[in-house]
Amino acid sequence: MMDTLVTVAYLVAASLFILGLKRLGSPRTARAGNRLAAIGMLIGVVAALLSERILNPVELASGLLIGGAIGIVLARRTALTEMPELVAVFNGFGGAASALVAGAEAMRFVTESTSWDGQFGVFPGTPTEAGAFAVTEQVFGVGEGLIVALSVLIGAVTLSGSFVAVAKLRGRLGGGAFPGIRLLSIVIGLGTLASLAAAAVTATVFPTVGWFVVALAAVAVLALVLGVLLVLPIGGADMPVVVALLNAYSGLAAGATGFVLGNYALVISGALVGASGLILTQIMCKAMNRSLANVLLGGFGATSASVASGGDSDQPPVRPTTADDVAVMMAYAGRVVIVPGYGLAVAQAQHEVRELAELLEAEGVEVSYAIHPVAGRMPGHMNVLLAEANVPYDQLIEMDDINPEMAQVDVALVVGANDVVNPGARDDPGSPIYGMPIIDVDHAGQTIVLKRSMRPGYAGIENPLFFKPNTQMLFGDAKESIKGVVGELKSLRDS
Repeated sequence: MMDTLVTVAYLVAASLFILGLKRLGSPRTARAGNRLAAIGMLIGVVAALLSERILNPVELASGLLIGGAIGIVLARRTALTEMPELVAVFNGFGGAASALVAGAEAMRFVTESTSWDGQFGVFPGTPTEAGAFAVTEQVFGVGEGLIVALSVLIGAVTLSGSFVAVAKLRGRLGGGAFPGIRLLSIVIGLGTLASLAAAAVTATVFPTVGWFVVALAAVAVLALVLGVLLVLPIGGADMPVVVALLNAYSGLAAGATGFVLGNYALVISGALVGASGLILTQIMCKAMNRSLANVLLGGFGATSASVASGGDSDQPPVRPTTADDVAVMMAYAGRVVIVPGYGLAVAQAQHEVRELAELLEAEGVEVSYAIHPVAGRMPGHMNVLLAEANVPYDQLIEMDDINPEMAQVDVALVVGANDVVNPGARDDPGSPIYGMPIIDVDHAGQTIVLKRSMRPGYAGIENPLFFKPNTQMLFGDAKESIKGVVGELKSLRDS
């Protein structure tokens, strides 16, 4: 009876995962989808813990309360600008959990498959001396041993790679590349594959449990190093791709662990996360004009210091402007497109932007928002930010849809974006981001760029947009600058 109830619970959980993922595909239904997936996860966790008698009801309730409280505190205290780091941390913890659970299940099987006389013996060794392990049956089949090792491998790579990504997102780690890193990565990669093969073979070929444990430990250690080496040379501008890829890794690790445990819900949820993460990675690669092979090899994103810091002395001077001039320009425009970027998130200016748009709409100006797939530091960052400010979903227009219309836009207001509007990606073959699709704000009648200074953006390269004859710069904190524009618009309305 219990087995039937557990199976039904897993099916319900899996169904909720699928429904939740479906609803996450639209900003209108994303919150409901998140709730459905969370309920599914709760059902799956409770069913697994109770069916395996891992915890009694009191311990289970206590764990849920403590974990829920930690989640609430993190959700409330983590600013939206820090959400990419939090997602990366979750990816890392997910990978660690998968690796630890798979390893624990392997150790459980090892213990049940051997006898021990209570003495300290040889490990690994032959079961000929007192205190040594005496094998009563093989540890695993080749298939089972390989799955355990794969779960540990993917989980460990996800763990170390995710925390390197966190350090990069926080600006505490730069390019990180050093001479010979590629060669070292290849050597460590080959060593990891050799250890993986050894774990699979020793699981069934050799009559000694110890060698399987040693091979599995080697997989874990080498995979941790490999995760660091894969993410270390990647530049900050490509972190959205890395976050999506690590998300896929965490799902694949969970799915492999599900096979180890024979847990259907974990297999399905891991497959869903892995598949959706890989699809998102491909979308991000397309948005960054990178191939998936480059992502997997970690061979992209590094920007040379000479390009990043170089300025062109032949560039014309920028044209600074003021809040009242911007207000007049926008009040008499027929169509305004707002392009949000990471600077908007840092300034927490989303509510002011929405107020600005509402004032313009009240004067008959058509307002929309141009969303680049990798604006911010994670996929969907800008969509979440603007949804928080109750910006209408139908005003959010994707890059591919807005670009053909940019020539008919009177004013493009760029708020804290830099690399995603850099025309060098389109026009300059020598640019490190050449070929990356951008929002063509320079095709608008007038472009207003809100920035604190002329410092380069996240990719660390100069933006020729700032020197275009139809571009004006409104320097200062984005939130305060928009407040100034809003104040001037209200004065124009009341005059």
